Amino acid sequence: MTIISTPTIHSNGTSVHSDRPDPHAHHDGTPLTLFRRVQDQFERGADTIGISSGVRKILAHPMCELRVTFPVRMDDGRVETFTGYRVQHNNALGPFKGGIRYHPDVSIDEVRALAAWMTAKCALVDIPFGGAKGAVQFDPSRVSRSELERITRRFVYALGNNIGPEYDVPAPDVGTDARTMAWIVDTYAAGLAPQERHRALAVVTGKPVSAGGSVGREKATGQGVVDLIVLWAGENGVRLTDMTYTVQGFGKVGSWAARILKGLGATLVAVEDVTGAVRSRAGIDPDALAEHARSRGGVSGFPDAEAITHTEFFQVAADVFIPAAMENQVTAETAGLLNVRLVAEGANGPTTPEGDTVLRERGIDVLPDILCNAGGVIVSYFEWVQNRGGAAWNAAEIDRRLREILAGAYQRVKAMGQARGVDLRTAAYAVALSRLEQVYVERGIFP
Repeated sequence: MTIISTPTIHSNGTSVHSDRPDPHAHHDGTPLTLFRRVQDQFERGADTIGISSGVRKILAHPMCELRVTFPVRMDDGRVETFTGYRVQHNNALGPFKGGIRYHPDVSIDEVRALAAWMTAKCALVDIPFGGAKGAVQFDPSRVSRSELERITRRFVYALGNNIGPEYDVPAPDVGTDARTMAWIVDTYAAGLAPQERHRALAVVTGKPVSAGGSVGREKATGQGVVDLIVLWAGENGVRLTDMTYTVQGFGKVGSWAARILKGLGATLVAVEDVTGAVRSRAGIDPDALAEHARSRGGVSGFPDAEAITHTEFFQVAADVFIPAAMENQVTAETAGLLNVRLVAEGANGPTTPEGDTVLRERGIDVLPDILCNAGGVIVSYFEWVQNRGGAAWNAAEIDRRLREILAGAYQRVKAMGQARGVDLRTAAYAVALSRLEQVYVERGIFP
């Protein structure tokens, strides 16, 4: 059995090596872990352009992994302990960057994968950030607002100087939002000298606009998904006013993508989330559905659409499918059910390797996640720049800059795919890895 020794940095600053089996060493059909899947995606991209073995080894594992366990006093007076993670994958291009996720099912493997995806995503769109990700293992819907605030603040305290405006810059993710980021800023600032506290604004992105955030950040990931769909539609003869689409997941990404597409004349025909799935051939109003989901906790029971099953949702005929929920939703089985021309990946890792194979065999186009959902980190970069420079850009300027960066990345990926004869996902990794290798070639490797 192959053994990988991964450095783990504990909350007291000490470093140990924990031996764990390499899941890729199994040949018994056991599914790959999520991080092993990301490593394979990196390898395919590296093979496409012949990345050096040294750079491959550097990118194969995170630079640093932090695991903290911390106590929190709950509203009823009892003390509960929580486990949190921060994985810092690579910072060759700039400070580590990545969201913080609150979810009961998070694992270190998932956080490693998400951190590596962020490295690739930032390199692909050519912004000066590296990749990181954080998480706390609990269900935020089962705690009060005051408990949520205490959990957040205690997690930030436990992370200590492992985050910072010039070192590691978190952002919202599943289970966290702008309010969470405001708590992080305030907690981080409390640990600085008074004359340094103005620097704290740039420690996270995705803050409320009134607390140093950027206009356009809340809708940024959904906006980026739409910008790329528009580029694809223009090249494939699809008129936006005639375009139909389905969305899986109606949270921050899915609901914003739907609302923006509504403004372009496209028609939403089916939506699925954790509460169920609904369909309307006449079209679903995304704004009305978003209000229903806010008040009822999900899309189930929406009065202007019929309830359908999970299988029926995947079978709905449309031009575009936007998976904007969790990982591993487009499997070999569900990919075989899809009746669309394009899968625009608003979520991270929504398509399994087997699902990818089925989509390619069926001739269904894919806008890969590290390109399609990069709008969030791009506008996070804009927020970080504004905070550090004391500037404030308007919404039109944010949208213009976002479209410009995404269009450039899209063209680079297409050109790579055509030049190397590979699919867009492999091409996206090839473009990202070529950028990362360039830095290591130019700077060298210390010592």
